[in-house]
Amino acid sequence: MTSSTRRLPDQRPSRVIIDAVFPEIDDGRFPAKRTVGERFEVTAHIVSDGHDLVDAVLRLRPEAGGDWAEVHFEALGNDEYRARATARTPGRYRYTVEAWIDAYRSWATDLERRVMANWDIASELREGARFVEEAANRAGWPDAERLRVLAARLADESIPQLERASSALDPEYVALAALYPDRGNAARYDRELPLVIDSERARYGTWYEMFPRSQGTDPNRSATFREAAGRLPDIAAMGFDVLYLPPVHPIGTTKRKGRNNALEAAPGDPGSPWAIGGPEGGHTAVHPDLGTIEDFDWFVGEARNFGIDVALDIAFQCSPDHPWVHEHPEWFRHRPDGSIKYAENPPKRYEDVYPLDFDTEAWESLWTALLGVFEFWLDHGVKIFRVDNPHTKPFPFWEWLIGQIKAREPSALFLAEAFTRPKRMQALAKLGFDQSYSYFTWRNSKAEIVEYFTELTTPPVSEFMRANLFVNTPDILHEYLQVGGRPAFLVRATLAATLGPTYGIYSGFELCEGDPVPGTEEYADSEKYQVKVRDWDAPGNIKAEIS
Repeated sequence: MTSSTRRLPDQRPSRVIIDAVFPEIDDGRFPAKRTVGERFEVTAHIVSDGHDLVDAVLRLRPEAGGDWAEVHFEALGNDEYRARATARTPGRYRYTVEAWIDAYRSWATDLERRVMANWDIASELREGARFVEEAANRAGWPDAERLRVLAARLADESIPQLERASSALDPEYVALAALYPDRGNAARYDRELPLVIDSERARYGTWYEMFPRSQGTDPNRSATFREAAGRLPDIAAMGFDVLYLPPVHPIGTTKRKGRNNALEAAPGDPGSPWAIGGPEGGHTAVHPDLGTIEDFDWFVGEARNFGIDVALDIAFQCSPDHPWVHEHPEWFRHRPDGSIKYAENPPKRYEDVYPLDFDTEAWESLWTALLGVFEFWLDHGVKIFRVDNPHTKPFPFWEWLIGQIKAREPSALFLAEAFTRPKRMQALAKLGFDQSYSYFTWRNSKAEIVEYFTELTTPPVSEFMRANLFVNTPDILHEYLQVGGRPAFLVRATLAATLGPTYGIYSGFELCEGDPVPGTEEYADSEKYQVKVRDWDAPGNIKAEIS
């Protein structure tokens, strides 16, 4: 046998094995998620040889550094353990597991068996005195003094054995000695796992989507932010926590869409808010018809007075009139003839929208500019963002951007508007999106609902993905609502409000608006392309039921 085959470990290995730690998302590549005040439960298999007992702790600390907080695991049987912790501050954390042989508790358990068997325990008491003295050396005052008193008593052979054993087995002393174990040879899980603690609003809340330009009384002009504030009491009375606004930026005129998505706009048609940008500015400007940035700030403050947070739609696309088109042509994809390629989703064409080119060689300046958009609105009181079609932008971009924003504002919240394949939706959640639109709109039978919500509430998906159960959107009017009338709206609202902790409605739902473009899920006379004035107390409304 060669010396190399006889090589021993650098130090004596721990007798404890830690495995099957859960939650652990993709081997620790992505974080589990909880919110402030929500219980975080970790389970693990912790195995050792022989009859000695094991103790273990869940260790948790801020990712930026600092002291570890520890919570002891409880035994569930069959070498399975569970620990529960609660974080009170939003941010990124790391957690891991450490376990060791609990020498004193193992000794005490063995001593109790020997006492019951009526054996001589003189040697065991001397051994126990040594364990307690070692624990005292690791303790601070006054626990050290209490432990030394116990050690002296265990070693005092003038005291009957059973009296000394009774002291050693006193639950108070067993618990005290357990506070100061010898962890020099503890087993440590081989990785620190990430955990994100979000604001409470990431876990639950009710969303109301509203076009501010439609909150006036004249269908021929846009309402202002100050006029739109007149809806706040009504929205608050229905119990909504978040008021989500589609893009509030200037709207381009080149290739502007007309009513009902007509390819040509008539004079006075306001265009789609998603055709962002004009001479007045781009993603960090507000449409002059809505008011000024100061009016927007006032609106955010007024909403907060009603207990409502304003959420803003962030859509990274530009109208042909956006300042970036002229200032940064390198951020857009060009055809061979030099023209910029507009957005397409065959058979649909969006000639009023230019997508950004994330494959550009100038990606660093593009990423920086897009980060600046979020930072601008953070400065104006917005902490909740609904992100348009994030699955059509690079995933590394979102992981970087959300990380940057949350480092600055840990309570910021990102909702992914990604009606896409399930694995893509889950990937966005893993990368940092706090909430996701879901397939709830298309799940209408009992079997469909049971199957889908079993998926959403079963680990590991439930550890990182939170569904926002929007009952409708400006783009989606499901056939169930088209044909079901008022009862269908009541059913869907009830399901949304009770199947999950977060749901939303797009304005008009409370009026049971259900007229489609025939053969589609599009609304007839869609508010995306016109100002729409409503009677919010029209007969048949379900405002009271929503409340």
